[in-house]
Amino acid sequence: MQVLQTYKPFEIQEIELTEWKQRPVKNNFFELVLIREGEGIQCINYNEYNYSKGSIFLLPPLKCHSFTIEKPTNFVFLKFSDSFFKNTKGMSIDRNEWFREASYILSNYNQLPGDIIRNDLDKRHIESLIAMILQESRNYGQESVNLITSLMTSILEILIRNIKKTNYFEGPQHNADDRISKMLTYINENIDKTELLKVENLADVFMLSTTYVSEYFKKQVNMPLREYIIKAKLKLVEIRLLNSDFTLTEIAQELGFTDVSHLSKTFKKYVGTSIREFKNNGEYRLLTRNACTA
Repeated sequence: MQVLQTYKPFEIQEIELTEWKQRPVKNNFFELVLIREGEGIQCINYNEYNYSKGSIFLLPPLKCHSFTIEKPTNFVFLKFSDSFFKNTKGMSIDRNEWFREASYILSNYNQLPGDIIRNDLDKRHIESLIAMILQESRNYGQESVNLITSLMTSILEILIRNIKKTNYFEGPQHNADDRISKMLTYINENIDKTELLKVENLADVFMLSTTYVSEYFKKQVNMPLREYIIKAKLKLVEIRLLNSDFTLTEIAQELGFTDVSHLSKTFKKYVGTSIREFKNNGEYRLLTRNACTA
């Protein structure tokens, strides 16, 4: 086994296994997994998917994932860790932009098994980027930090565009009217822009009457529009509380809550616990929508 540290924000592990042993799980963002060689079955929350050479997965921050190894498998685990977002001193990145992109992936990924990258060209891009990161990590030096950061940015961009092309959102998985998928994407892309989420704007963008938008949304998603938007915001609140050093004031301002009191009351209502209790417990609530129950 080879574990490579890249300035702490990312942990890279390259390992060949003949038998899977459950690893300790921390509620960080997620891990990207590349199968370099081997065959077997990936399982997340009792859902299974066959893997082979070239498979690329996202592992959600849950304990309920495993691999049944049928042929010796070479794994590369690329872990996005919270320290990157809590300490960016000396690194040439925009923390807010990075956090927004990584949060988008985690909050919209459906936590089911299977290849996250469906496009062959994008798969080759990911494989090349990971190979470069591994090479830079082995020859670690301060001069590698910015290059690795740029490579990770590219990986995030590829992940995001693949998530947007596929039904990774909660909601309808098969629907003849693709407007709802576009609407969900639009809402999640603009979740911090309150004006764009108003019924009047959604009606204009998606060519629906203002009186029909809410009815249409509830019919398609089986959830009121207002509730969906609030929960989408609160998923991002959860991510910020556990993975960043953003203050409550900063979080409230960014996501369109009136003030910290408004954020706290809304959080308690929908999450079922206070922000303090949530942070002390250190476990996602809204984000564990497919968590194991056995």
